[in-house]
Amino acid sequence: MIMKEQELTHKIIGAAMEVHKHLGNGFQEVVYQRALAIEMQMQNINFVREQEMQLQYKGYDIGTRRVDFFVVEKIMVEIKAIINLEDVHLAQAMNYVEAYNLEIGLLINFGSKSLQFKRVHNNKVLNRDSKGLKDSLDFQNPKKSSHQENQTNQGSDK
Repeated sequence: MIMKEQELTHKIIGAAMEVHKHLGNGFQEVVYQRALAIEMQMQNINFVREQEMQLQYKGYDIGTRRVDFFVVEKIMVEIKAIINLEDVHLAQAMNYVEAYNLEIGLLINFGSKSLQFKRVHNNKVLNRDSKGLKDSLDFQNPKKSSHQENQTNQGSDK
C-alpha cells in the first residue's frame, strides 16, 4: 500500500471514529452511512456513496453490487451496524476488493460498543505490484548476482 492510500485509510477511519463518538452504537446501518458521508465531506474526502459496480466472471457480466462508499476511486468502504464482525463479513469485503481489482478496502462496524474496522488487502494486486517493482529493480540492476539478491531478500525479512 503506498503512503497516500495509507494516509487516506487513516482519514476514513478517523471520520468513522468521529461518527461513532457522536452517535454511539445501536442505529441502523443507513444512519451511520449518512453520518459518515457528512463527516467525509467535512474532511474533504472525495467519495461516491452507494456506487453500483459490475461484477464479472471470466469477462462475463454476472450482476452488480452496490459499494457503500468508493473513496477516491481506489478504496472500497463497507459499513456494518452489527454487534460483532464475523469471518463472513471479512470474506465478503475481501471478495469485493478482488472482484473490483482494488488494492485495499475497509470494513467498518458501528454496531459494537467500540468502533471496529479492518483493512482488507487484495493480495493479487499487491503481489502483481510487488512483482512489477521487483522486475523494474532487476531491469535497473541487471548485473546483480543471485547470491546478492538472496542476501537482500534475507535482510528485508528481518
